[in-house]
Amino acid sequence: MIQNARSCGVKAFLIPGADPKDLPKAIQLSEKYDEVFFAVGVHPYDCENYNLSLLEKYVTHPKCIAVGECGLDYFRLPKDNEEKKKNIQLQKEVFISQIQFAKKVQKPLIVHIRDASNDSKTILMEHDAKEVGGVLHCFNASEHLLELSNHNFYFGIGGVITFKNAKKLIEILPKIAQDKIIIETDGPYLTPHPFRGERNEPKYTNNIAQRIAEILNLSIEDIENLTTSNAKKLFKEFSSIN
Repeated sequence: MIQNARSCGVKAFLIPGADPKDLPKAIQLSEKYDEVFFAVGVHPYDCENYNLSLLEKYVTHPKCIAVGECGLDYFRLPKDNEEKKKNIQLQKEVFISQIQFAKKVQKPLIVHIRDASNDSKTILMEHDAKEVGGVLHCFNASEHLLELSNHNFYFGIGGVITFKNAKKLIEILPKIAQDKIIIETDGPYLTPHPFRGERNEPKYTNNIAQRIAEILNLSIEDIENLTTSNAKKLFKEFSSIN
């Protein structure tokens, strides 16, 4: 997979954290390949397994360059009202804790937001996440979140931009400041058209870049240079990769 990506021009990789038990695998890959980095974080679906001391243990590794993915996801909440309230409250507490942790260690955030734009934006602003900034992973095309570009946040654009039903994202893309656009995979999910149904891989970022170029009426070289520059500004360790 890494060789496929290299042959398509991908020069650096960031493995987000999600489930703490997968962190040792991410570290192993980062130690094997110079261009592979990782993040420490707990996805909202795994917030019941949140263990800050575990993140503290791994964040000092020289290849750890971000905190996340963390955030809020209200897509699969419990049906029982009391359980729903408890789950939302726990998600918020874990999200806030990871924002505070990112500020403490001075690393940018990888933020997951699904069906929770209002609460996510409020928490990021109230807890001054601007201090470290980050990327809104798999940006959900919520215009409400565009204001976060003024708070040091970037917008992760993935395979969804190539989907036929991505009208909302296609409409909002030109409204995103170009110096805040980053390309991502969300692998193994959200494989770009025309490869939907296959495992998503970093090599397919070329398809995403091509679609963004078409929408913004720019060349694919412009998009490659722009998004690479943006990624290096956010994740400064990428700057060492030529």
